[in-house]
Amino acid sequence: MSPGGVRAPGPVAGLTGRRILLFWAPLASTWLMMAVEGPFLAAVIARLAEPTPNLAAFGVALSLALILEAPVIMLMGAATALARDRESFRKLRWFAYGLSALVTAVMVLLLVPPVFDWTTTRLLALPQEVADRTRGALFLLLPWPGAIGYRRLYQGLLIRRGLTRRVGYGTAARLVAMATAAVGLAAAGLEGALVGGGALAAGVLAEALACRLMARGAVREILAGGEPEADPLTYRAIATFYYPLALSTTLTLAVHPLTTFFLAQGRSPVESLAVFPVVRSVVFLFSCLGLSYQEVGIALLGDRCEGYRPLRRFALILAAGASAALALLAFSPAADFWFQTVSGLPPELARFALWPTRVLTPVPALTVLLSFLRSLWVNRRDTGPITRATVAEVGAIGVVLYLGIGHLDAVGLHAAAAALVVGRVCSNALLLAGRADRRPCPETAR
Repeated sequence: MSPGGVRAPGPVAGLTGRRILLFWAPLASTWLMMAVEGPFLAAVIARLAEPTPNLAAFGVALSLALILEAPVIMLMGAATALARDRESFRKLRWFAYGLSALVTAVMVLLLVPPVFDWTTTRLLALPQEVADRTRGALFLLLPWPGAIGYRRLYQGLLIRRGLTRRVGYGTAARLVAMATAAVGLAAAGLEGALVGGGALAAGVLAEALACRLMARGAVREILAGGEPEADPLTYRAIATFYYPLALSTTLTLAVHPLTTFFLAQGRSPVESLAVFPVVRSVVFLFSCLGLSYQEVGIALLGDRCEGYRPLRRFALILAAGASAALALLAFSPAADFWFQTVSGLPPELARFALWPTRVLTPVPALTVLLSFLRSLWVNRRDTGPITRATVAEVGAIGVVLYLGIGHLDAVGLHAAAAALVVGRVCSNALLLAGRADRRPCPETAR
């Protein structure tokens, strides 16, 4: 038992690949189920009226919603690392509620007509047919950031207690609610972008409720725990720990509107905007296996990095498998089946998606390695290097997009694919660099 009466994942001495697999698999299934959302909704929208502008509008609305939710994304990692006892959980909970309220207020501000018009038509330079549909989709996504922050807090508590299966059950509830809402809204005759926005909102609300219900026992135990640790957690300490993580996630998700801006400036802008969410969804389907690995590393690494070697070995195997699976899809006839039959793209848009998907095949492997490296620094409670690596990644993406579209007159989607790969390489390289005595685990100096 941990100091607050909550079961931790257990000692990491003698950590095996089997134990890592059993701990990671429910979290991976959670991300996989979330990854299904994008292709599913894209397939629904592609089969409704005017698919190209509606797919583009849904992609833009989702990009804006993602960057607005960025400050709350790392609440799961924060709860996994910091929710040690009654007082730390209470303070972390109020911190999470305040942060969720703040990002929701920012989203409301974005929907104010003058702000929205400036953002979409002047900053992002969207075609008017896309901007008009984006407004409605974003309005339906208004509950998104608050619900995300709420459920990630309780997901982190479940992970810290070792109840990773319950995290998967919550995401299953999200998927069912999302699919039901999508079918119902489409049957009601709503435009495709509105179907996507409404379905996503219904899904995250259902998941937030499910996670809170499943965390009731964990909350009762931690609140009934004894005295706090000798070094009690303060709001200042939470903010110091969390700010670099939130900034890193904000910068990472800022890539979506940044890419949207450049897609609208490059050649074939409407086609690029329409296909980008489809390509992003299929790459995310394989990359999400890596995103789920960060919390595994945080939970199982150990105070003295006892779990470093088995976690690294598992990460390398996972990285190779994830990118190999995407390559098998992208470089085979299965790509036509995926983009035309599953995603519902017209043949010309399916062909348009093929080359960027092939370029992006290293991204799943790079994502696994990045998540593992981040977990090392979070375990050390030194989150500054994560921010610096993210700055390098976003900066590299911006430079490649600027050169590719502004100077080489590249097709927007082609430049975006190359930029995303270069950026992810840069972030991994920066986290790996540095003097041996500053690395987060003694093992890494060998």
